[in-house]
This record gives sequence, structure tokens and C-alpha cells, in this order.
Amino acid sequence: MTGKLYLVATPIGNLDDMTFRAIATLKNADIVVYEERKEGSRLLRHFGIEKPVESLNEHNEAAATFILLDHLMNGKNVAIVSDCGTPVFSDPGQLLVRKAVDAGIRIVPIPGASSLMPALTVSGFSIDQFVYYGWLSPKRPRRIVELQQLRRELRTIILMDTPYRLVALMKDISEVFGTTRRICVAFDLTMPDEEIFHGTAPQLAAKFEKEGRKGEFVLVIEGKGK
Repeated sequence: MTGKLYLVATPIGNLDDMTFRAIATLKNADIVVYEERKEGSRLLRHFGIEKPVESLNEHNEAAATFILLDHLMNGKNVAIVSDCGTPVFSDPGQLLVRKAVDAGIRIVPIPGASSLMPALTVSGFSIDQFVYYGWLSPKRPRRIVELQQLRRELRTIILMDTPYRLVALMKDISEVFGTTRRICVAFDLTMPDEEIFHGTAPQLAAKFEKEGRKGEFVLVIEGKGK
């Protein structure tokens, strides 16, 4: 009998958001797989979990997938966690999931904290329909082209990026979307210093540049004509 592959969502910052089910799943798994040693070790140590561990990240995904699939085929239950949030979503692990599906291995999602839903709900924009675009290109010419394509989108748009690119991204949105499109930027969600900002792209770009603001963020853009 094959083992089960558990995709365990973990807190996006505040460890109090870890679910009872997630903790139980990690404690009962035969092997826990984390993305980076520092974050994975911190999580397991905080909840008093000692298990055999493996790593799966962008540098070793192919080799790690082969090893983990072998464990699963030999009846081991494997639980994957990412550095934060839901594993596989914008993180390594998709190859393993595809291989597990092909092999008929049962995959069990363990839901938990998310940055997307909180950012959407506090934006004040229509969320009957929305588009998660994720990360734009780090290269400005390509990023401008992507934004020009998104400018015509009628649905609310969700973007994410690295903290150090915040001001550059806001300036590019200002240039492409103009001065009236409304924006919401949610910083450090679930953490004590969590902050939510509403305004136009030019307003927020100027504010963030003046403050030298950096931090983990989710950016929500109101859809065209709404």
C-alpha cells in the first residue's frame, strides 16, 4: 500500500495561525519535507515536532521528487510544508504532485492561513471575480508589457513581489494605470505590525518612497470600470 502525500499549509507570519489539524498531520507523518532548513526547523521546533526531514526547493526539486516518490511508493506518509502559507502554490512541489497523481497516490490538502483572502477582503473592491497574477517580471520592460495587458482587466487583480521592488512596482503601475485607479497594499499580514493602505498608485508610490518602506506585501488593484 502506498503512503499519503499531505500538503500542509503553515502560518504566513503569526505562528498562532497554525491549525490543530496541521500540527497533528506533521506529528503523524513519517517524513516532513520543508523548503528551507531555517524556516522548517523553526516551525517544527516551535510545535515540538521531531521527525525525519527532507528538503524540496527550487535547487533540488527533480532529485528530491524522485526520493520522496520512492518513500511514498514504499508506504511512507509524507507531509510537505513551505516557508509560509500553502505548499506548491507559488512554491516548489508541483512536480511531486504531478508524479503522485500519475502514480495513483492519495494527496491530502491541509488548508490554513493565506495572504490572498485577507488582502482581498480588506481592499474594498469587488471580489465576486478576481485574477491572481502573482509575480510580475523582475525585468522592467517585460513588467511594463504585463501591466499594459492587465490594465484592461475588468476583474480585481492581485499581485505579489519582493519587498525591495515595492516602490519600483508602484511607480510602474502609476505610469501604466494612470492616476485614478485605486490600489490596496496589505503589509505583513497577521503580524503585530500589519498595515493596510488604500489610495491611488501615485499617492502610495510617493508615500512608500518617502518612508523607505519595505516588507512582505500583497497588492490589490481595482478592476477597470469598477
